[in-house]
Amino acid sequence: MNIQLTTELCRIFNIKYPIVLAGMAGLPNMAGLVAAVSNAGGLGTLGGAYMTPEDLRKAIHEIKQLTQKPFAVNLFSTQVSDNNTRIKEVQHELNKMRVELGISQASVESVSSSNHFEEQFAVLLEEHVPVISTAFGLLPETLIQQAKSTGIKIVAMVTTVCEAIQAEQAGCDAIVAQGSEAGGHRGTFDVSSSPMGANIGVMALVPQIVDHVQIPVIAAGGIMDGRGLVASLALGAQGVQMGTRFLTSLESGAHESYKDALLKSTEESTVITKAFSGRPARGIVNKFIEHWDASGVEPLPFPTQNTITRDIRNASSKQSNTEYMSLWAGQGTRMLTDRQKAEDIVTEILQKAHSLLS
Repeated sequence: MNIQLTTELCRIFNIKYPIVLAGMAGLPNMAGLVAAVSNAGGLGTLGGAYMTPEDLRKAIHEIKQLTQKPFAVNLFSTQVSDNNTRIKEVQHELNKMRVELGISQASVESVSSSNHFEEQFAVLLEEHVPVISTAFGLLPETLIQQAKSTGIKIVAMVTTVCEAIQAEQAGCDAIVAQGSEAGGHRGTFDVSSSPMGANIGVMALVPQIVDHVQIPVIAAGGIMDGRGLVASLALGAQGVQMGTRFLTSLESGAHESYKDALLKSTEESTVITKAFSGRPARGIVNKFIEHWDASGVEPLPFPTQNTITRDIRNASSKQSNTEYMSLWAGQGTRMLTDRQKAEDIVTEILQKAHSLLS
């Protein structure tokens, strides 16, 4: 089999190597990591979904100061509104965790989650971001046309063949096929029909999507090294997306306690949970998840659950208490390295891939 490490995806994105950094929303100070991956020849991605438009623009400016290479910004593209039914019941359980952290009890009976999507997208257009990727759904047709008219490439995260076909028909330039091994939130479009997400492993998902679309497919989910890259290419993908692999890197903005928890974890450490955000996401089991599961209380839908748990997650971060943080992680954590430079991670991946292909 003639497998080439330089693929059509590299030409489309104008990058040297088919390695994409996942856009990991909610992590602070990630501009350095985004730029480092791009400078190493891959495509760095900023997780911009939770950023205010002002902070998003600031982060983009920082990335541009650190690299002249292409990069991407990931946003959540989904039409959701707050659901405050049962909020008293949910807050009652969350207050027990607030006691553990020594923070104020919540008595609020309704929340209003901020949604800056339109303003965020406007910032991406104004800043001529080379690539825009989306999770949870596709960009509206008018926005896709606006972006593509300025030369911006569009990528969508998908978890099924049907979602991939929709993404291609909408005009996306590439697709990320996210297997159930992936850490954090995956891009399942409709969680009303798949409450815990579409859980198809990457080995099964990628070739089926490749067989049904003409645009490049990027494999994601538990891919950590050159073996995963070569396997993905053999399955028909034209690149890989990695998030967890770079979380413990030197440039990662992840909390140091989070990095330590990742390094101590194994392939058995994670579960898919809706406890933190109301959408299924894979993370390391801790007291928050165990408490929530034992309570038997159903989380509120996204984004409401995400909004009302934020004070707990922020407090636990300030206290370096990983028991109440959302420790998003994929299933390949035994292959993580401790505070390794992102450039060296990329080099190591490529060297292993070349050795397997030679």
